[in-house]
Amino acid sequence: MQQTTTSQGAFRPPDGNFETLLSRIKSPALRAVARHWHEARANKMMPSWTDLSTSALAPYEKFLWGFAYDRETGVFTGQLAGSRYGKWIDANYYGGKLKDFHPRTSYEEAQELLTRIVMTPLAGRSSGRLFTVSDLPVTGERIILPMATDGRTADAILGASDYVPPPLLGPFVMAYENCEWYRI
Repeated sequence: MQQTTTSQGAFRPPDGNFETLLSRIKSPALRAVARHWHEARANKMMPSWTDLSTSALAPYEKFLWGFAYDRETGVFTGQLAGSRYGKWIDANYYGGKLKDFHPRTSYEEAQELLTRIVMTPLAGRSSGRLFTVSDLPVTGERIILPMATDGRTADAILGASDYVPPPLLGPFVMAYENCEWYRI
């Protein structure tokens, strides 16, 4: 079962714009995903899933994850799980509700973070501890980008996480350290 902890503290105003975000991303893979997201949106505020190129994202598939968002109910459902993320989730992920993947306390924190991304909308980046497995901290970098079927109203999340996979599988605790927010 997943749990979530955070060091994000109180929400701060955005740290800059999308160009600032690109300059802060350390992982070449995550930078490529963010650049493709930016190019795919063209003159829209956010791209839709159909705007993204499968071939452009294919080299980074293992880093990707995503959720659809229902604005009426506030529910996030699993939509995309790359091979790294897929090791930690079960077959019920696709179409499954975010709350079903987290205990109550970690669900509320994950829900708050993802809701902030889609409702503002903002792009997010975090670095440092992404999660722990059996008390083993797993560090890396994560980006979270809003998606919109109509190009204006966010209705999904595209995320990517780059880390060295831990040597074991098992229950893990999510972490959101060093969160940064960017205007899109």
